[in-house]
Amino acid sequence: MIQSLLVAFAMYSKIPVPRVDWNEKNMRYALCFFPWVGMVIGVLMFFLGNLLFTLGIGKLCFSVVMTLLPLFLTGGIHMDGFLDTTDAIHSYGDKEKKQQILKDPNCGAFAVIFGVAYLLLTVAVWSECTREMLPFIGVTYSLSRTFSAFSMAAFPLARNTGLAAAFQKGAKRKNVMAVMICYLVIEIVILMIWNPWMMAAVMAAFFVSFLYHYHLCSKEFGGISGDLAGYFLQVAELLSLTAVCIAGKVVLA
Repeated sequence: MIQSLLVAFAMYSKIPVPRVDWNEKNMRYALCFFPWVGMVIGVLMFFLGNLLFTLGIGKLCFSVVMTLLPLFLTGGIHMDGFLDTTDAIHSYGDKEKKQQILKDPNCGAFAVIFGVAYLLLTVAVWSECTREMLPFIGVTYSLSRTFSAFSMAAFPLARNTGLAAAFQKGAKRKNVMAVMICYLVIEIVILMIWNPWMMAAVMAAFFVSFLYHYHLCSKEFGGISGDLAGYFLQVAELLSLTAVCIAGKVVLA
């Protein structure tokens, strides 16, 4: 189990951990620890955000730092999936063509356009954040990975190669899904205790994102892949950040 934890952090973050050799045994439950990566990122974001507020940093600087920190902590692995998927979606081709674009290492025009737009929009939304919103935003990093890991275990594979295939084939899929449901319940309870209205806003954002994710995987690509899981994670985090900032203006004022 400890090796599975280390595999999850080594694959999905740049947080230094002891190196272990990947094998079928320690990859079996690696997805179970994916939300732990989000939990660590959320805690770091919470403390950094509070530090920046305490120092009186300007809104623009605050927003840029808070936008870039998750990219540095993850090494951009999920943003890579977002960019690849954006290129594939806007090709308007069939499933086979979209799958080919996902495997193409080159960056297309739509990836650049939507990547820049995503970062600018994230900076803009962060500029509306207040100190009181930081705990709720911190939880979203764990929630996004809970939903993402659930989809990687539950959805059929788009292809039999790649990151999602490597984790799904080695995983105890039913066990992973059960663990993700337990995580989800815990996360909802935590948000409920803090503020029921904020919980409702956050979960609405995630359920809308997840339904779109399911539609994209099932109708547009024929299954889940690592790129699609990364695309979902980025979309869900931006949408939930927006939901927190909008709801927080009313509920936490």
